[in-house]
Formats: sequence, structure tokens, C-alpha cells
Amino acid sequence: MPTRNTSQPRIAVLADSDTRWKWGALTAYRIQSDIRLDGYLLRGRATPTVRQLDEVGARAETLREIRGADFLELMKDTARYDVVVLACVGGAVQAMLHGLAHAWRGAARRPVVVTGYVGVVYEKLADGLLLRHGADVVLANSRHDADRFRAVYEGVGADGGSVVECALPFLGGAPYEPVLGDRPYTVVFAAQPSVPDRRDDRTYLLRRAAEHARRHPDREVLVKLRSKPGEHTTHIEELPYQKLAARLPGGLPPNCRLAYGNMGEVLDRTDLLVTVSSTAALESLHRGIPTAVLTDLGIREVLGNHHFLGSGCLASWDELDAGHRPGPDPDWLARQGVAPGARYATAFDAARARVTALRATDLPPLTPYYTPRTAPGYLPGILARYGLDPDGAPLPGRTAETAEPGGLRRLARDTVRDAARGAYRHGVQRVAPAIRRWGQL
Repeated sequence: MPTRNTSQPRIAVLADSDTRWKWGALTAYRIQSDIRLDGYLLRGRATPTVRQLDEVGARAETLREIRGADFLELMKDTARYDVVVLACVGGAVQAMLHGLAHAWRGAARRPVVVTGYVGVVYEKLADGLLLRHGADVVLANSRHDADRFRAVYEGVGADGGSVVECALPFLGGAPYEPVLGDRPYTVVFAAQPSVPDRRDDRTYLLRRAAEHARRHPDREVLVKLRSKPGEHTTHIEELPYQKLAARLPGGLPPNCRLAYGNMGEVLDRTDLLVTVSSTAALESLHRGIPTAVLTDLGIREVLGNHHFLGSGCLASWDELDAGHRPGPDPDWLARQGVAPGARYATAFDAARARVTALRATDLPPLTPYYTPRTAPGYLPGILARYGLDPDGAPLPGRTAETAEPGGLRRLARDTVRDAARGAYRHGVQRVAPAIRRWGQL
């Protein structure tokens, strides 16, 4: 079994959705390029499909779906990995931190634990951060985020030294060049699974994209979607744009269509990126692509577009229809870690140095801020959701599987699990919205 002295570090990434897998895997490679990367997909409602994984494009030596208990059982071997990246929702990170603390109790040495956020942090700042406290490194995607993160930790008397400024790991790609040759001017509306969440609002945005295409028949308008119906992403999508498009009066014009694929490849042919608050805006701005953050539905915290105050990117469909091309504010870009140019090449230097230094030391036990003493009415419920008791030990009946089941049993298990996922998604996408509508009658 390789040890931490092996020249090629071994990194494990635990992720619970397609975008978090992308963030975790690419973060691992940013921390150190020459690594052995093993990926683990936490079994749950948002476990990505093969298509989603192919679209994300992040690669690993091995990639497998796993239960939290199985992951913690593997991590008992402290020599298996040098670094563990927890790329999960806050509750899962907190549960794994307590589970790892229990699994590593008494160990002389242990891996470095890294966590962070997939993109723009515009809601549940304190909640999400405190659920991530206890990791050795909490990555902040910008100077703006790093200052906020430290303020939250220091505000509750917790150690803020784990916060390290870096940038989003998936920024990159060729700098934007205006349309040349036969390629049509391309407008991309980057849709989001849960923003906005009202049917009327989502239909409005789709209708405006279609109207923009009709007003500009020489342009191509792409509605870039994150998932296909039945798939789940980091956020639940109750009202897929595919279904809304099928019911849109007049349908979509020939030069407006739904699109899938890797966002980086879509941005290669984008001349104007339009969104409500998608992280795709940061990818677009990093390349220098004209980027519009819509104000049509207001500038509201629930939409996340308030994050772009001062960016110079706020605009409405009416303004875009009239030919407006937003120009970003350079100071805002610098604070958000998306300024184009050579600065991005050094954005991960501090994180790389911190992880390297921690790997060379005997690390103390993991000590999250939340404990049965500081949060007795909150923490036990989070841990129980992931099969752990308040001490971080597996609950009775939730111990790890000792071996991968045989083919017939695995097929039956997968069939049952897929059926359960289908039933859950049907409930989320069809039953729940209907119940809410009935409640409004």
C-alpha cells in the first residue's frame, strides 16, 4: 500500500453531484498535477449518471459509487491517501468530518482534509461554512470569499486559519475573440436547475430567449441546460426547461435550441453569455466574453444575482435586445478571482503550499466547531442522516459492506436503487409541485 512518502501523492475525492465532482477532481489537480486520483460518488439523490460524468469531463484513475459508511471504512487505512477532498453539500461534509475523526482516532498520522464551495456563495453563508469547519483547508474561490469566510469563523470564536484563498478550478479556455468567418453570433442562456423556481418566471426567461432569437434571425441562441429530465444535479430541478419549451406558445424558432455538453466547449463559441446567477458567468468573464446577469426578475438574494452588484454585468433582456453588451468592472473581477490573464496561473499557489506543508507534519485530530455540546439540537440529526451517531461512529445496522456483492445481487440492488431514484425524482418533479399548486387554491 503506498504511503505518504510516495513520490506521486494519492488523493481521494468524495463528491455527491456532477458539479461537485468536477470541482473536487479539478481542485485536486490544481493542488498538485502529478497525482493518483481516486473518485468516490456518495450515493444519494444527486449521484451523477454516466452521461453527466462524461459531460463534466473530469477524470480519475478509479471512480465508484459508495455509501458514506463504506467510504469511512476505507479511510481507516490512514496510509491509503495523502489528501482527502470533500466535495459535498455542507451536511455531508460535516458528517464525514466527524466520521473521519472517529475513524482516525489514535492514529499517528492521517491525510490532509480539504473542502470548499463549487461556485458563487450567495446563500446560507454561515450555515454552510460552519458545516465545513474542521477541515484542515477550507478553500475560498476569491479574495471576497476569503474575507467573508474568516469573518464567519472568527465571529463564533472558531479558528479561521484553515481558510485559504484560491480560485474556481475550472476557469480557463481560450480568451474570447469576436465572431470571425461563417460562425453565427451566438448568445447562450445558461439555465439553472433551481433559479428561478417559479414556473411563470422560468417560462418568462425561456420566452425572452426565444424572442431574442426572433428579433435577431442572424444570431444563434442556445439555452444551455445542466441535465436531462430525470437526472439530478447539485440542486433539484422541479420544472425542467425541456418540458416548458414543449409547451411554449409558438415553440422555439429555428435559430433557438436547447443545448447540452461541457460548458467550456459551449463557451468556445459564445459571444454573449446570459444568466440569472449561474457560475457559468464567472467562467465567461474569466475568458473576457461579454456577460449579462439578468435583472428582469429583480435583483434579489433568492435569485443570487445580488452577488453581481458592482460587476457592471447587470442587464435586462430589453437592453440585450437593443444591442447592449455589458462591460465588467476590473476591480470587481479582481476581488472575485476571475480576472483574465496571468494572475490565474498563480491562484492555487497558496493552497498548494498549505497542503504540502500540512502533509509534512503530524496533524492533530479533526475538531469541527459543531459538537454535541455546541449544537446538541442540530448536529445529531445531521450525523444520523448519514448513518452516524453523535460520536461519529456508524449507527447499528449501518456498518459498511465488507465486500462488493456478486453480479446477481448487484444487479438486483442496482435495479431497486434505480427504481427508488426514479420514484423520488417523480415525486420532486411532478407530485410536489402539484401539491403546492393545490395548496394555493
